[in-house]
Amino acid sequence: MKRLLALGAVVLTTAALAWAGSDAPPKAGSAALKPVITKAVKGEQCVEDTDFMRRNHMELLKHHRDKVVIEGIRTKKYSLKECISCHASETTGSVAAAKDDFCVSCHSYAAVKIDCFDCHSTKPQGSMAMHPLNAETAHYKHTLAAQATSKVSVEEMAGVAQ
Repeated sequence: MKRLLALGAVVLTTAALAWAGSDAPPKAGSAALKPVITKAVKGEQCVEDTDFMRRNHMELLKHHRDKVVIEGIRTKKYSLKECISCHASETTGSVAAAKDDFCVSCHSYAAVKIDCFDCHSTKPQGSMAMHPLNAETAHYKHTLAAQATSKVSVEEMAGVAQ
């Protein structure tokens, strides 16, 4: 029985590696299509290189959130408002209104829920629109304070990428 399970694992691993290495586009309905990543509409270049942002954008956003909420320090470099201003779709004017919008495209592909927009607007505005604090979001104040001591600084993360 153990040999049969081991053989099955080898066959599945081989099939998965063959499929992952294939450059042929998947047939409709057979597999998830790759995300559509549109270039930023505004700005010359992103605050960090593309590979770094793909791997670390959430940590940067969380670090920036902690600086703003806990310490009251507001900067533009890693702010959600600035991300939205640059990456909002020319078609929808949003980063999360349609399946091909900047945030939704990758997050749907990766099956990751985006909760930023439970509170924040998905469209560029003069000031970041926030929904009023409610029972579901009130816990952030306490959670952020507890997490603040265990965060890696943005500078330390940028050093890791170089």
